[in-house]
Amino acid sequence: MAEPIRNKRPDPATAPTPQNTPATNAPISSHAQQPGVASIKEEDLDRATAASIFAQNPQLVSLIQGRLGSLVGKSSGYIESLPVDVKRRVAGLKGLQKEHSKLECEFQEEVLQLEKKYFAKFTPLYQERSAIVNGQKEPTEAQIEAGEASDDEEEHEGEEDAVKEKSAESTEKVSGIPEFWLSAMKNQMSLAEMITDRDEGALKSLIDIRLEYLDKPGFRLIFEFAENPFFTNKLITKTYYYQNESGYGGDFIYDHAEGDKIEWKAGQDLTVRVEQKKQRNKTTKQTRIVKKTVPTESFFNFFSPPKAPIEEDDDDATSDIEDRLELDYQLGEDIKEKLIPRAIDWFTGEALAFEEFDEEDELDEGDFDDEDDEDDDASEDDHDEEEESEDDDEDGTKPKQEAAECKQS
Repeated sequence: MAEPIRNKRPDPATAPTPQNTPATNAPISSHAQQPGVASIKEEDLDRATAASIFAQNPQLVSLIQGRLGSLVGKSSGYIESLPVDVKRRVAGLKGLQKEHSKLECEFQEEVLQLEKKYFAKFTPLYQERSAIVNGQKEPTEAQIEAGEASDDEEEHEGEEDAVKEKSAESTEKVSGIPEFWLSAMKNQMSLAEMITDRDEGALKSLIDIRLEYLDKPGFRLIFEFAENPFFTNKLITKTYYYQNESGYGGDFIYDHAEGDKIEWKAGQDLTVRVEQKKQRNKTTKQTRIVKKTVPTESFFNFFSPPKAPIEEDDDDATSDIEDRLELDYQLGEDIKEKLIPRAIDWFTGEALAFEEFDEEDELDEGDFDDEDDEDDDASEDDHDEEEESEDDDEDGTKPKQEAAECKQS
């Protein structure tokens, strides 16, 4: 099979639009589809062969990406070829668009002020909710009747009778609604994925989650905790900041987030775990236990948000950080827009009926094949062999690092 022509410049006449090239590069990678380069296309290669060529020729991939990147946003000459009168009309439309952009910025600013106005009206309701949850007051009869009226009495009649009968047998007095926020968070899918079994002990002491707006665009989430054996903080906050300039369409542009430092009590840090490994001295044959502290998954990593990528980061690292930044921001939005306003619906699980799920979340277990038992056994044997090191140098061992991203950072 003939080798593809290297360093051949793509024909500029094959630009995808008559006006401008698209804003995103073509997906050139080892998994890309057959590219539209003439010399390769004429050979009628299948996708697997084309992918193989790109995988074996990273310089060719780099060349094509560089050429496409240099074309992004550049005119193909169509606008420049228009008559003078038409060009003036195009300039006039751009002027109109600038006026539109100013109005968009005003619109977003007024929306923010409207949010703040109604948040001030919501706040007394949130305060009363907190008092009921924490046993500081009881709901009024009118509130109870309104809540019961929202249920279908016929559908839940049997369940209500069973609950009343069970309640009559119990003589223990319960204050407020125990584990209200933990239960609500575990029903909210994006948060539930972050909460580990170890976290639940600390989150049982969570007594309130509040929101406050900043003077400039941005917001702060406030987590209030009762006395607990894990940390001394009464309040742990996380603040989301926006850039000063608005984006295309007048939207506020997210900039970064900052979280409070958690004052962990001795030996209670939930964001790390202790790894133990055996080491055997080559001379004495004696063994010892070496302990290493390594990061581990925890909801409380939420308060240590990821930092923006720097220029020195490679493409893979930058992409990973950007994904974690996007997820971190989305988690904050979910707490702000979903959990806090409708906490009782998340506690009861009723909010799940209105939640949109991805197709991946709906896959059955039958869609996945089980790994061969032999592979599992082999990996366990490899792990056992790594447990004993013949080197007695403590710094020579490298414990397995567990990702501390918690789908976020």
